[in-house]
Amino acid sequence: MTLRTPDPTLSIVFVSNGPGELSTWVRPLAEALHHQLLLRPRAPQSALSLSLVLVPCPNATGQEADAASRWGQFDQIIPARQFWSLLLRPQRFGSWPSQGVVVFLGGDQFWTVLLSARLGYRHITYAEWVARWPRWNDRIAAMAPSVRDQLPRRFRSRCEVVGDLMADLSSHARAQDPLPEGEWVALLPGSKPAKLSVGVPFLLETADRLAAERPGCRFLLPVAPTTSVEELLRYLEPSNAIAASYVASIQTLLPPGDGWPWRRLLTRAGTLIHLHEDPPAHGVLSQCALALTTVGANTAELGALGVPMIVLVPMQHLGVMQAWDGWMGLVARLPGLKRLIGLLLSAWRLRNHGLLAWPNISAGRMVVPERVGTITPAQIASEASDWLQSPERLEGQRQDLRALRGQPGAVAALAKQVRELLPPALSD
Repeated sequence: MTLRTPDPTLSIVFVSNGPGELSTWVRPLAEALHHQLLLRPRAPQSALSLSLVLVPCPNATGQEADAASRWGQFDQIIPARQFWSLLLRPQRFGSWPSQGVVVFLGGDQFWTVLLSARLGYRHITYAEWVARWPRWNDRIAAMAPSVRDQLPRRFRSRCEVVGDLMADLSSHARAQDPLPEGEWVALLPGSKPAKLSVGVPFLLETADRLAAERPGCRFLLPVAPTTSVEELLRYLEPSNAIAASYVASIQTLLPPGDGWPWRRLLTRAGTLIHLHEDPPAHGVLSQCALALTTVGANTAELGALGVPMIVLVPMQHLGVMQAWDGWMGLVARLPGLKRLIGLLLSAWRLRNHGLLAWPNISAGRMVVPERVGTITPAQIASEASDWLQSPERLEGQRQDLRALRGQPGAVAALAKQVRELLPPALSD
């Protein structure tokens, strides 16, 4: 006789959006809660379930649900395209327990307000810069004291400063998988199509040029969980018009072998690009001397790991504008006027903000170099070579990044906050 798995009596629901938030916020917190509590799906007979709801976001790739499903952490994952259906008729997605906690971990905080109200659950927001709806938050977990200071006084008692979730990345990096000796340079072309269309051909040509200047250089390309090696290769094909602007091309995709556990790309110039396809790549990234990266959440990850970087924004391609976050990226996607609007927005952002990488935004100054404009692989290869020839400069940037990172422990502190919102009998 088959025993029926009992329905859960309480649910913890994570709400998130894009690939950066999933890998740096959602996954570590889910893992912490699984270690502290008996949670479904890993404990099928448990009364507690852990679910993930993805919300509409212009910066998402559409592959977030598939990526999260591979982690085996969630009893249920609801894709962003089904979010409104969930709000209108939650019963379509199964029997929801009468009690639960909704945890905001990325996206628009208002979606979490709506979902917690619809399900009748308690609500905690992880606020990186500002808590927008304190009236409807049972708890606010703040990254920094400035978040609490911005709150009206009557809501400050709901707020606790837990720290930066990304500060825990370095303590969880898998240093037990050391890279072979060598001068390793990480290539991070992004995870969204608009960024990849530029980043893949740009960075592969840069790798060829840097390898010619420094023959001992070794290259690592962590494949984002929302993409694949085969998809990356398509950005070098004629179907990607931007690829014609660069000379990089692939001779072959090598399987694991010769004592090497990963697949590798061999360029026609003879450069080997080692592919890391088991995200997160924090352990191997933390061992790299330098990273060449697009702008985005990956700059925050690299900063948390203390990896020196050069941040690249090749403005000669409008695709970069379309991949920017927030309303600017949305406006830049408008048909017809998008080129003019994109150029105007680029000028406005560069004039009024200047800082694009997360470490620089956090510090309020230029900690890592940002190369914005009509940049070329030859220029970036030359600059990367200069950095690699100056270990003391690399170490100085690494120390600056570590100073910004803050103390680890935010994941454990947020997990504690979530547990305190559960009924006492179920949180033990």
